[in-house]
Amino acid sequence: MGEFDRLLGGGLVPGSMVLIGGEPGVGKSTLALQIALQLKNLKILYLSGEESAEQIRIRADRIGKVHDQCMILNDTCLEIILAKMEQVPPGLIIIDSIQTLYSEHLESSPGTISQIRDCTTRILQYTKDRGIPVILIGHINKEGHLAGPKVLEHIVDVVLQFEGDRHYSYRILRASKNRFGTTSELGIFEMTGTGLREISNPSEILLSHGDENMSGISIAATLNGNRPFLIEVQSLVSSAVYGTPQRSCTGFDTRRLNMLLAVLEKRAGFRLGAKDVFLNIAGGIKVDDPAIDLAVTVAVLSSSVEIPVDKSCCFAAEVGLSGEVRPVSRIEQRITEAEKLGFKKIYISKYNKKGLDPAKYKIGIKFVSKVEEVFTHLFG
Repeated sequence: MGEFDRLLGGGLVPGSMVLIGGEPGVGKSTLALQIALQLKNLKILYLSGEESAEQIRIRADRIGKVHDQCMILNDTCLEIILAKMEQVPPGLIIIDSIQTLYSEHLESSPGTISQIRDCTTRILQYTKDRGIPVILIGHINKEGHLAGPKVLEHIVDVVLQFEGDRHYSYRILRASKNRFGTTSELGIFEMTGTGLREISNPSEILLSHGDENMSGISIAATLNGNRPFLIEVQSLVSSAVYGTPQRSCTGFDTRRLNMLLAVLEKRAGFRLGAKDVFLNIAGGIKVDDPAIDLAVTVAVLSSSVEIPVDKSCCFAAEVGLSGEVRPVSRIEQRITEAEKLGFKKIYISKYNKKGLDPAKYKIGIKFVSKVEEVFTHLFG
């Protein structure tokens, strides 16, 4: 599974412990089972305290071919589990979920802080000595954090968050801790009837393919970790009906939007103070790359003046408080990705010129220094 391997920094390390957290129904158990079914040359022990062996078998038949090396154990007592491991040493252990395990040495019920801490520590001691990798599945609480003591995140080597909106079929896997690689990477999957499908080209899901030109839509060339991808920024600007203008964002920082609107008001002379502004990042993902700033301002103004942005244009630049268009990192990767997807023009900061050779790209590169220049180019 290329997306999972890349996120871990190359694959599962012997003796490592990986914790996968996420909301109920997002696909944690499906992901773990797919990993188990794809590792056909390894003896796998799948511990399930939440589903019966028959339920797991039905899911396994749906998402992949079951192999003899995958053993399912429906016990949640730690002492019995450790005894089974001694009898048949596994090459990989999957625990679904860590909150269901309990130790007979403790009187507290499963899922309590003391039980989670004790069970995780004892499993870690057993597997580290023998070089067995472990994948733990963990619940999250109502605040969106991993349930259990914070020490649980310190014990494990990798913490992965599995995110996804129930109304979308796409799922995002992020690393919030990784001892073997970067935490800035993410993996994107699509939930299908036959399991999770890897999305090797995220731009295919983040760009709409409609023929109709609509105002309020622009394309941003962003980076997440080492991966460039293009996303669609959608904006709707309308007169404030209820007196106080609304500012609403999905997938983007609202405070950042307020700052950009203030820049447009003060530096570019656009009167947006009495208007509602709604912003949405297509695909249900969250973006914190500052290079999306220019695309956001263009989308807002496109909706405000009711003029569509040319669909062959994309944007990659940060916007400063004085209205200047600031340079962003790794501009070559962004330009190459835009060119690969068939875009004709990309607007970037003129301060990104240094060391950049526009002649080697087929895409037209427009260098700008102020937001006003971009609006003059696009809207006249």
